[in-house]
Amino acid sequence: MAAKKILLLTGDFAEDYETMVPFQALQMVGHTVHAVCPGKKAGDKIKTAIHDFEGDQTYTEKPGHQFVLNASFDDVEPAAYDAVVIAGGRAPEYLRLNEKVLAIVRHFASANKPIAAVCHGAQLLAAAGVIEGKNISAYPACAPEVKLAGGRYADIAVDSAVTDGNFVTSPAWPAHPQWLAQFLKVLGTEIKL
Repeated sequence: MAAKKILLLTGDFAEDYETMVPFQALQMVGHTVHAVCPGKKAGDKIKTAIHDFEGDQTYTEKPGHQFVLNASFDDVEPAAYDAVVIAGGRAPEYLRLNEKVLAIVRHFASANKPIAAVCHGAQLLAAAGVIEGKNISAYPACAPEVKLAGGRYADIAVDSAVTDGNFVTSPAWPAHPQWLAQFLKVLGTEIKL
């Protein structure tokens, strides 16, 4: 397996697990992961949030960890990366307003490079206009945005994931085992025990 260079798009109030788990897991299997946020550089911290499902009509939110970015957003050259991961939580609400972020997402889509998005990460995919005709999962509150962008909303269990071509998406962090396994397959990563 050739190690891949992966870009992780995140930001303040991204879901803690949806930033930390892929960041660590992808490194664990030998890939290089650069975590970036607009307006921030390597060494800067972002605030994360822990979202949980406690029987309310939507998730609850609690403060998460201070996540240290290991790369600078202004230095990102999308062509230098093999894949992109988009963290969920509230960060995609403002990331989708940044034209450079949208251009980065469009680069990966037009180059048919692997794209993994979890939870509200689909908001970024929809804003970039890259999901027309694709089966895309997301947190259920994002279903209208997926549909308005021409995607087919995949209404799957919260611990499931769906792959459509180079897109690997899931509703929320409980899907990490399936989401990451499917993403590794799209990346061509083989793990031998």
